[in-house]
Amino acid sequence: VQLQASGGGLVQAGGSLRLSCTASGTIFSIDVMGWYRRAPGKQRELVLDIPNGSGTELVAGRFTISRDYAKKSVYLQVDNLKAEDTAVYYCYMKTRYGPLGQVGMFEYWGQGTLVTVSS
Repeated sequence: VQLQASGGGLVQAGGSLRLSCTASGTIFSIDVMGWYRRAPGKQRELVLDIPNGSGTELVAGRFTISRDYAKKSVYLQVDNLKAEDTAVYYCYMKTRYGPLGQVGMFEYWGQGTLVTVSS
């Protein structure tokens, strides 16, 4: 199972950015998809996640997470970017089934995409 994230880059403060992440490989189901971030010198923190049954979009202030169940993809839109949004953003997914069909709780992470906000 692999998660491929994209969409990071250098953005001016006040602008917007949309990150994308797609899961591939042997995936029986996905329970949660979401985004964490790690800012320089700080702990990793949850940005937003979207579990099954939560619909296709959730909004929290400047952050909008959306999910395409058919494409096994999750997106994060950040509006009105601020300098403190500068971080490496990681997408992740949780699933109850491993790639061999084993039952448990499995987490997979993308490689991280750097977002730098210039003021």
